[in-house]
Amino acid sequence: MDPFKYLSGYPADLLAQVEPLITANTLGDWLLRKYPEAHSFRTDGALYDYATELKKNYLGKGLVLNRVQYDNKIQVIKHALGQHHFIARAHGGKLKSANEIRIASVFRVAPEAFLKMIVVHELAHFREKEHNKAFYQLCRHMEPDYHQHEFDLRLYLTHLERNGALYR
Repeated sequence: MDPFKYLSGYPADLLAQVEPLITANTLGDWLLRKYPEAHSFRTDGALYDYATELKKNYLGKGLVLNRVQYDNKIQVIKHALGQHHFIARAHGGKLKSANEIRIASVFRVAPEAFLKMIVVHELAHFREKEHNKAFYQLCRHMEPDYHQHEFDLRLYLTHLERNGALYR
């Protein structure tokens, strides 16, 4: 099992700092100290309300979210934490669109910082399709600690794969 599967692309000096936590099997304790509680947005309805509130606060009223839900089919192993869908259909001479966000079900029980990072990431895709400088600026606008939370989330996935759930 590759202990750095979720951490590929990070600099070697950073990986050297977390390797002792992984090998000593203390990564879970470290995560629990930093993120002591799981979020309370366990249902699809609560997740929808959470995402809609973030969208309203940072992206305005122009974008309408038609659906936000947890999805059992998203494979975190394939590096997908969530998905966004923009569906446009011509109907009776009018163009109708549907905007959807799906979050991997593994994050139904996780710290709120991780859920927010994923939702922010998917919301940003509605404005910026590519992972470019503008995309990450928008992510940091909605969540100033975006990059730290992303790294910590990858540590969380590493712990989950090796040791199982931290939160209930």
